[in-house]
Amino acid sequence: MLSPLELGVCAAVVVLLFGVKRLPELGSGLGEAISNFRKSYRDGIAIDVTPSSSKEESEKKSESEKSSSEKKTEENHSAPS
Repeated sequence: MLSPLELGVCAAVVVLLFGVKRLPELGSGLGEAISNFRKSYRDGIAIDVTPSSSKEESEKKSESEKSSSEKKTEENHSAPS
């Protein structure tokens, strides 16, 4: 078990590392992660934790890859043999 002095030192280190302004963000993010973990464990489903901006980037990337592969396919079919 940690003594109060050790807990105080840990709290001071966290405040120094992340700053006072980011602590509420970290707390809410940790709480959301714990609740998602409990929900997925209870329900047995997979939860997508990819940030929305990353989802959009990956969708755009996959669309551009599809269109470039389609163009290459069209070029191969239209090229004279």
